[in-house]
Amino acid sequence: MKVTSLPDAEPRPRKVAVGTFDGVHLGHREVIKGNDTVLTFDPHPLSVVAPQALPKLLDSPATKRDLIAGLGVDELVTIPFDREFASKSAEEFVQDVLVDRLGAAEVSVGENFRFGKAAKGDPELLRSRDEFETRVVPLVEVEGETVSSTHIRGLVAAGEVERAARFLGAPFMLEGEVVGGDRRGRELGFPTANIVPADHLAHPGHGVYAAWAHGQMAAVNVGVRPTFETGRGLLVEAYLIDFDGDLYGQTLRIAFARRLRGERRFETVDALVEQMDRDIVDARRVLSEATP
Repeated sequence: MKVTSLPDAEPRPRKVAVGTFDGVHLGHREVIKGNDTVLTFDPHPLSVVAPQALPKLLDSPATKRDLIAGLGVDELVTIPFDREFASKSAEEFVQDVLVDRLGAAEVSVGENFRFGKAAKGDPELLRSRDEFETRVVPLVEVEGETVSSTHIRGLVAAGEVERAARFLGAPFMLEGEVVGGDRRGRELGFPTANIVPADHLAHPGHGVYAAWAHGQMAAVNVGVRPTFETGRGLLVEAYLIDFDGDLYGQTLRIAFARRLRGERRFETVDALVEQMDRDIVDARRVLSEATP
């Protein structure tokens, strides 16, 4: 998949799906289906127009890119969103971006998509244009619930990653650079790859999870490690099962499969080690039954 910044895009007859697509969930996938181009924003528009209202995002730009590429799209066009772009009216967005810059022949959006200054643009405005066909995709429901990034964020924060995956259409993923720790895990016989999640990204609630990391089965702890007084903030510690290697400085992407238990304090280190052994057995069992 080609990745293009909007100023570098060349006009051609395109089928364009437009949206922020945070999480690239099942609703987004319906919008994207059948299109050769995806048009999205970087950074998220709320980070510019209303930073105080910006929620924790479900994916990084790199994760979003890879998820969209997996849907068979030819080109991802990103809008460098800033205050100048935010000042465009809805009509200017349609004319300058969709018609003149991209040459759209068909435009697909979700029924609740809004765009342009003060979010005054809506699907009806798109339908009123003769330059392209407009496809408006209804909201998608799963298990009687409307699929939305907001709902998925709530599930992830509650540790319900298995249920979140049913709305996402894929496991919830978190990525970050592997950083050095205090080597406590190595001393206990469980060396971990540690990530400090970026503040603007969503993360699962505190607990221990079965997950995939670096192509390996993993038992992952999300939390503050209550058994040890470390003074650290949130840390994501991934023990990669049957893996022997150095990941420091590399970007690690973790795909969460199931929450195994909550985070809790152990009275002794031996009790912690015994529980970690059980966690690894449980993670291996869960993941052997799942598809990475």
